[in-house]
Amino acid sequence: MKLEPVIGLEIHVQLKTASKMFCDCSVHIDPHAAPNTNVCPICLGHPGTLPAPNEETLRLAILLGLALHGDITKQSKFDRKHYFYPDLPKGYQISQYDMPVVSGGYLDIHVPSQKERPDVRIGITRAHLEEDAAKNIHAGGSTLIDFNRAGTPLLEIVTEPDFHSPEEAKCFLQELRLLIRTLKLSSADMEKGEMRCDANISLREIDEDENAIGARFNPKTEVKNINSFRNVERALKFEIERQTKLWMEHTPPMNDTTRGWNDKLMKTVEQRTKEGAADYRYFPEPDIPAFDLTELTESLRDTLPELPWNKRMRFEEEYGFSKDDAKALTDDPDYAEFTEQVLSELGGWLESMPNVLPEDVPEAQKKFTKLVANWILHKLTGLLNAIGSDLRIAKVTPENFAELLTLIGSNQVTQTNALKILETMLESGEDPTHVMEDKGFGKIQDENELANVVDKIIKNFPSEVDRFRSGELQLLKFFLGMIMKETNGTADPGAAKNILLVKLEATKKPE
Repeated sequence: MKLEPVIGLEIHVQLKTASKMFCDCSVHIDPHAAPNTNVCPICLGHPGTLPAPNEETLRLAILLGLALHGDITKQSKFDRKHYFYPDLPKGYQISQYDMPVVSGGYLDIHVPSQKERPDVRIGITRAHLEEDAAKNIHAGGSTLIDFNRAGTPLLEIVTEPDFHSPEEAKCFLQELRLLIRTLKLSSADMEKGEMRCDANISLREIDEDENAIGARFNPKTEVKNINSFRNVERALKFEIERQTKLWMEHTPPMNDTTRGWNDKLMKTVEQRTKEGAADYRYFPEPDIPAFDLTELTESLRDTLPELPWNKRMRFEEEYGFSKDDAKALTDDPDYAEFTEQVLSELGGWLESMPNVLPEDVPEAQKKFTKLVANWILHKLTGLLNAIGSDLRIAKVTPENFAELLTLIGSNQVTQTNALKILETMLESGEDPTHVMEDKGFGKIQDENELANVVDKIIKNFPSEVDRFRSGELQLLKFFLGMIMKETNGTADPGAAKNILLVKLEATKKPE
């Protein structure tokens, strides 16, 4: 028996608006605020209150629909979705049913771990607006309810069941989050609940040609409460193993069910039988008339920013970054913007140094692309992580960072001391040239001075010199390390190596 996973995702995104979905209460809730203080009669569902749609949420939903190649409905409306949970005081949720803002569309993803199916197109079924529910807090055998979150605008994105592996689902969520951040819809931080995912998964039998045998779709399990990309992958892998075992025992799932992901137990646990559309008894929201989106949609078509996949391609073609570096640099909009500012400033620095870098400036700039990628993705990010900081609040400016790269590329400072300079820049925001001069981090330019240092090292380590001459060539690294230590990292490694080899040969005793 050959089984294939069939996976679809439902993603809820908290939209970055000033106020809630249908009232004037703020969405900027202090996590330490007292429960039930950011509320009003509308989000508490008091009788006689009238909800008024937040126009900004419509604008954001349309932007996402356009970016996902979806169809924006001309006439849309809100509906009441009935279910009786304690976190919904009205007994229903204002959502959208048969006339969502967005229908159709797709998102292309790349899955590096899959050799046979690396590039996948995931269809979008719909994207619709709704209000968030309150927060349940389980404590001491009781369930407490905090309505501060109730009414927060949510955009729900429903995919087609086009995923066939957990890796595809994870890559899709990462690409979707990047798109959401690029469009400034939300910070979409899963750990903070700003982006939440429910995964629907079933298995089906397939033949050797990957064609479904029997039913195209079997009863599915919806996995809820998944709060990270890694846990989406883990939950789906667990479900594949669990359901595969049921199939092998000839007892495959017979009904749609809902399970929750338990992060501590690293497993899914059964919750309830899954509801269908009929269970929710949808009907049009009588307090909110249907609305026409034609004019708003047309006004937004030309406002889309450069989308992530286009930016990646441009970083490769315009700047000469490798495919991997282009992806890494554009995976965060703030890093992408910082990189472009650095490259712009770098061009100015190269133009101001014709005697040091006589090449054509555009060609010289291309030679710096690998240096730019390495120092932003590894050196700068590494130091920021080490001090618990973030690029958005770092003291280093694109101009100063470009100046530092120019010092490295023009051979005025070693990589070791350049890293020390960058550490100082992050602490104080100082100019890199000033740091280099003040702390004496510049490279030794005088060959005679460097030769004297080499002579001193050879004199101080006679036994190592004899061992090197006897064939222990790996000691070359030891000598270079001692030279760098003696010069506080200011010796040019290449020049030091050449002088060292010449002097070791010159002091070699004749046979």
